[in-house]
Amino acid sequence: MPISISKSLALTAFIFAASAHASIITFDAAYSTAAAQSSAEAYKTVVNAAVGQTGAKHATVSTYNNLSNSAVFGGSNSNLAYRFTVNFDVSAANAGNWGLRAGTDFGKGGAVFLDGLALGFKSNDMWWNGSYSNTNQAFVFSNISLTEGLHTLQIFGLENCCDGGQQAQFNIKGAGYRTIAANDGLSPALQAANVPEPASMVLVLAALGGMALVTRRGGRNSSR
Repeated sequence: MPISISKSLALTAFIFAASAHASIITFDAAYSTAAAQSSAEAYKTVVNAAVGQTGAKHATVSTYNNLSNSAVFGGSNSNLAYRFTVNFDVSAANAGNWGLRAGTDFGKGGAVFLDGLALGFKSNDMWWNGSYSNTNQAFVFSNISLTEGLHTLQIFGLENCCDGGQQAQFNIKGAGYRTIAANDGLSPALQAANVPEPASMVLVLAALGGMALVTRRGGRNSSR
């Protein structure tokens, strides 16, 4: 069946969008009065249950910086459960030792998971206040060995009051920290799933143009 020009343009837009280099960041928040937990797994369970309920808020955000329930969703600033999920791709050149850190506002503590494994948790009142100098108030992990391929970072937390802005950053092999964002240079899952590289896209565009031309000529011939 001939491909219409509109469908060709839609496919082209999808290819270009999918080939952008970026982390995919999702933010989930919900009402919760749960107490501080005694393990990373317990935080994960409690928060997942809260954000899975009706009324929870969900959003894909462009940057993991200054995130809060009130800023993103316009909701309450107290009695909250948070889940931040980052999907990213590590290239062969970037495989090796990484550093990860997260500035949080978790009045009842929280936990960090990488690829389903707990990196750590804290049950104290955590408020980073824009500084990573006090590691009791933020999550800071170094010498994390990341292999080439797709990875998932998840941060869970509970807040009683007052929903301050939160941030997460990474460094690669000891280089400077960069904030996780849509322009951080890390590839999303779509790019890793055999999405054409720029050189391939030129061929795709040429093929689509040819099909559009054939379709147009066929239409003219049939009308004669």
